[in-house]
Amino acid sequence: MEHIKTYYSKDLVTPAGDLIIEGPIPSKQLAEYKFHEDLIAFRPSEKQHQALLEIAELPEGRIIIARDGQTIVGYATFLYPDPLERWSEGKIENMIELGAIEIIPHFRGFGVGKCILTVSMMDDAMEDYIIITTEYYWHWDLKGTGLNVWEYRKIMEKMMNAGGLQWYATDDPEICSHPANCLMVRIGSRVNSESIQKFDRIRFMNRFMY
Repeated sequence: MEHIKTYYSKDLVTPAGDLIIEGPIPSKQLAEYKFHEDLIAFRPSEKQHQALLEIAELPEGRIIIARDGQTIVGYATFLYPDPLERWSEGKIENMIELGAIEIIPHFRGFGVGKCILTVSMMDDAMEDYIIITTEYYWHWDLKGTGLNVWEYRKIMEKMMNAGGLQWYATDDPEICSHPANCLMVRIGSRVNSESIQKFDRIRFMNRFMY
């Protein structure tokens, strides 16, 4: 499958300052920006910056960023699911995962995440993909926000909805391990029925196991 990436950008005015939301950003351009030290949800900021550079090099990899001047203050990543996860088992070449989305605390609550997802879906090529994201409550900043799991889940769902992702049922054990965890999906308008059937088989792998 050919992975076509068309750049889009959008200005976002927030009470904390004006941002540029843009992408997909190539690795070379990403390397020129400063990576904010508060982007530490998944790993230390320097290591996360390096991870984004590597994702941007992948044929299917997409990085959408929120930028304050020359500093990245938020991002979303899109790439093939981890080979160790069940979502890669069907080898669906037109399925990519929204692997991470993170905004620094200073800019949270101003619709930055929604805008990143809106810009992500402005590229017509996204109509060729099944896009999934797996939400696990143990990745959420409950302590920093003061929200409980259900309040945070509601915010996450609304943000994902801005990118056209909807809740989908699954029997994945990790997702089923807590009722706040969820699978969210966007099926592009040009995705064929064969890919959708493959995806449905991965969503429910245990239905005949008793």
